[in-house]
Amino acid sequence: MRDDRLLRIHSAEFRAMSERVLRATELTSRLNVLPFDDEAGKAELFAGILGRPLPEKVTIYPPFYTDHGLRLELAERVFINQNCTFLDYAGIRLGERVMIGPRATFITVGHPVDPRERRGWLSGGPIDVAENVWIGAGATILPGVTIGRDAVIAAGAVVADDVPPASLVTGAKAAVRRQW
Repeated sequence: MRDDRLLRIHSAEFRAMSERVLRATELTSRLNVLPFDDEAGKAELFAGILGRPLPEKVTIYPPFYTDHGLRLELAERVFINQNCTFLDYAGIRLGERVMIGPRATFITVGHPVDPRERRGWLSGGPIDVAENVWIGAGATILPGVTIGRDAVIAAGAVVADDVPPASLVTGAKAAVRRQW
């Protein structure tokens, strides 16, 4: 799934995704109960989750959650604090030196707004986070968002639109956008 594409629920692609979700959930549940100092065990499980070894200078503090894992791209020197969630089916890229606070959530897949389509389709788009970005604790990054180099996402912010480079974004205000 890429760039606001729709995926029909109960299609072959959806079934394959569902199988991967079960596997990723199994692997992350095992990861999240390992002793913190079991580096070999964590390395083995991260390789299974990501489909490749974790880059050497990437730091991830469990608990860690992902629904797919194979579409999570981590550059060198990424730091992910504990209790973060990455719903990465449509793809998440974290550039070099990205720092992520605890409880941050990245969501690449959702459902259409139209209630007639909501139960039959998934929608979404990839998330792209450029180099040297800091994402505060409890921030939520929504599908299709690009965050520019050196930006800061404040704790608790809900990011639904692209963020320009070298800027600070804050807030979680919900507002009525449209009605049907």
